[in-house]
Amino acid sequence: MTPGGLDYRNRRIPCTIGRGGVTTSKREGDGATPAGTHHIAECWYRPDRIAAPAPWARPILPGDLWCDDEAHPAYNHHVRAPLSASHEKLRRADPLYDIILTTDWNWPKAAPGKGSAIFLHQWRRPGFATAGCIAMARPHLIWLAANAPPGAAIHIPSAVPKYLHVRDSAPATRI
Repeated sequence: MTPGGLDYRNRRIPCTIGRGGVTTSKREGDGATPAGTHHIAECWYRPDRIAAPAPWARPILPGDLWCDDEAHPAYNHHVRAPLSASHEKLRRADPLYDIILTTDWNWPKAAPGKGSAIFLHQWRRPGFATAGCIAMARPHLIWLAANAPPGAAIHIPSAVPKYLHVRDSAPATRI
């Protein structure tokens, strides 16, 4: 681990994690980032706001959702509206999901209640915790999406303190 954020290809990327810190026993809605080794699964982007950051990126269209209802068969999967079950809209008014790197946390064979929608996405601001995702500045996310291929490993150690800050005191998550 190194201070300051996520390391990839000799770059240090400041990032934030879930408001619940890092956990080895992830549960739906706990606000924690799951510890372990996860892999980048997909890249999604808003074509009305940004060019495709990678050749394998998929456009986020109106009606694209992510199911977070642990009782639904599509739990922790991309779905299309309409969906009466609990879900997250991927096409948001704010820029947080203009680019999303999805991970293989509890995917594709989702176990009910083990957590959903563990993404890498744009942060609100430095140091602002997420609901369990890893967030970073837009330019860093664009660079990462362009340079980290599908299957790239993300190592999240269980020893990360409650918040990954973006200053010197922050341990890093290696990718």
